[in-house]
Parts: sequence; C-alpha cells; structure tokens
Amino acid sequence: MDRILFGDNQFFGVNHMSEEKARQQLIRFQPLDAILDVLQSALKAGVRGFSCTTHDRMADVAAAVRADPLKWDGFYFCPGMPYAHKYANAVTEHGYFDALKQVLPNEGVVSAIMRGGKALVTRDVETLITMLVDAEMKMFSGLPTPIVFLQNVVTDLVLGLGYHDAFRVFAEHVKAKYNAEAGFFTMNLPMLVPALESVGVTNPIVCANVNKVGFRMSGGIDGYRKALDERPARVIAMSVLASGAIPAREAIEWVTGEHYVKSILFGASSAGNIRSTVELIHEYDAKRAPQLESAS
Repeated sequence: MDRILFGDNQFFGVNHMSEEKARQQLIRFQPLDAILDVLQSALKAGVRGFSCTTHDRMADVAAAVRADPLKWDGFYFCPGMPYAHKYANAVTEHGYFDALKQVLPNEGVVSAIMRGGKALVTRDVETLITMLVDAEMKMFSGLPTPIVFLQNVVTDLVLGLGYHDAFRVFAEHVKAKYNAEAGFFTMNLPMLVPALESVGVTNPIVCANVNKVGFRMSGGIDGYRKALDERPARVIAMSVLASGAIPAREAIEWVTGEHYVKSILFGASSAGNIRSTVELIHEYDAKRAPQLESAS
C-alpha cells in the first residue's frame, strides 16, 4: 500500500468548509480534461493511487486511462462503492425494485431475490452484494484496482445493523473476482475494526478521518489509539487538514507521527498544492525515520 493516495472530492464539489469553493470546483471540473490534468500532476508528483467513487464521470476517466497506457504508466484506481447518490437518485426516480433492475445486469436474478421478501435471506443478500460490486466494477475493466473500498454510507449502516458477515462476503468476493484487497471507509473506526476481526477480516485496510483536532473522529484521538493498540489495521488517514481548519504543515507533522497511519489520502485542485503536500509528507517521514529505526 503506497504511503500517499490521491482523492476525488474536489472533482465533484465536495468541500465541508465552504459551499462557495465547492461550487467553484464543481464548475471548474466539468470538462474531463480538467480532471485528467490534475491526475497527471499527481502522477508526476509520485502519487500513483487514485481513490475514487464510482460516479458516472469516473467511467470517462477510466476510459481515458485505458486508451493511453504509456501516459498513465504506474497509475492505479482504488474504487469506492457504492456511489450512494447514484442509487438514491435511481430509487427516487424509479422506486426500489426498478432501481435495482437498472443497476444490475440480470433482471431474472433480481426478481428471484426480491420475490416474497427473499432478500432478507442471508444467501440472497450475499448474492445481491456480489452482483452490485460486479456492476460497479465494470467501468474499471482492464485497469489495475489493487484495493476496492466499501463506502462509509454502507460500511457504517452494516455496522449499525450488526450484519457483519456482509464485510466478509465483500472481502472474499473482491479477492476472488478482482484479486484485490477489500478496504473500508468508515466514520467509526473503533467499532469497525473489532467487527471486521469477528468475521475473519484481519489487519484490514480502513480509511477514516485522522487529524490533530479530532474532526469527525468517532471516539476521538484516544479512542483510535486504543482500538489500534488492541487490534492491527492498515489505516489510511483522510481529512488530515480537517477541511482546512489546520494549517498544512501542522497537520502533516502531526498525522505522520501517528504510528498506526500507513497511508495518507488527500485531494487538491492544483499541481502546486499537490507537490507541496507530497513534499511535506516526505519531509516529516524522513525526520521520523531515525526515530522509527531506533525504536525497532
């Protein structure tokens, strides 16, 4: 797992601190070339992994990468699914049953699953999970996808419902079908890690908010440290700047000092911001390297 990953929030107007900035970014990244230029900047800065949703626009990005493999040498996708807004819009427009028929390739199987409420039967739920994953993964056909993530809207819903076997089904399917490791976005890392372990998903890849002020860190900083001292996990830190509340240097210095953080996921809109963030991570990693060597 690479130390640094690049995210896609900026491409879809997601900014938790400024609605105006979010609107400006949404307009700026309407042209596909604007997205591709930023991704090329990330690749040139040494960031190879792109953590993205399965938004319809990612199909165009994937097609562009597929069409020019030399230009994108070393670049890989880490898709996160499902893209909740896509399903919510489909359900609003067509209803639950017809929405499922839209996104899944085999209407006969969908009908069998749904008939008489049979989706409540575990075997049928597992069938539905794997079919949804396959439908979402089609856009990345032929491209490297070493990690496939379950988005937090589903991860945390499953966690709350207590149907933890769904995590095992997801992990086993992406391994068998795509030779990929399962990753899990979550807003509740301290609760998720033991739940994953309980169904045999050990030392999992978990992406969660990690930042100096505890912004959106369920259980707080101490809760994370305690949970990860008890059970190992490969943590990808996101929202390290707490949506702009922490200056970049201060944020990176702190997060690189959290021993459980294996990777840092960030988004940026310009080549300059990408380079400066990557350089800061490398700077503080280099400073901490002697300390880690002496500790080992």
